[in-house]
Amino acid sequence: MIRLQSLRWGAARQPLTPPLDLELLAGSLTAVIGANGCGKSSLLKVIAGLQKPLAGSVRVKVPVKGGLSFLPQQQQLDRQFPISLQDLVATGFWGCGQSPEVRRQRLAAVLEDWNLNGLEQRPLMALSGGELQRALLARLSLAEAPVLLLDEPHAALDELGQSLLWNHLHAWHAAGRTLVVVCHDLAAVRQHIPDTLLIKSSGCVFGSSSELIHPQPHVQVAC
Repeated sequence: MIRLQSLRWGAARQPLTPPLDLELLAGSLTAVIGANGCGKSSLLKVIAGLQKPLAGSVRVKVPVKGGLSFLPQQQQLDRQFPISLQDLVATGFWGCGQSPEVRRQRLAAVLEDWNLNGLEQRPLMALSGGELQRALLARLSLAEAPVLLLDEPHAALDELGQSLLWNHLHAWHAAGRTLVVVCHDLAAVRQHIPDTLLIKSSGCVFGSSSELIHPQPHVQVAC
């Protein structure tokens, strides 16, 4: 469960929206949409604890095991860092107490799931944008976090990559994980994600994706 109470975020003394009160239930799947610069990525960082809010509070209630996983945008990564694709994906095991053999089997399965076979030893700088994005998503597949925050997970993905993404998101959702997804593809949001938070400088709006993306009356959420 994620609860935001009177939350304001943005640059110092420059909140991006009026105070936001919102509760996302455990096991929910929610998109975050809005114009460029409205604060979508910043909101995910505040929820993840990577950025302090200007006011209000954030409460993320998760089981002791697993915690929260955050998928950043690619441009926040150092592509010159000397690590292979396989080693990057394997960082998803952090905090897991599984045996080396179980990890080896799970890693092989995840690389196959995300169509990354044959790229295991390739350095980050030699990956295409789509290959790197699938590697980052594969890392999430290894994590046991019950809460997943994904910042533009569809970025750089081709048609196959997008199909893999949505199949995995639905599987994670069906498994009871709580997902919050920043996405610019409104058609995909309407098709795949039941609820949406629309961020606007005049106030945030929460509701079903079909209502918010089509020109129908909106319901204000304490903004």
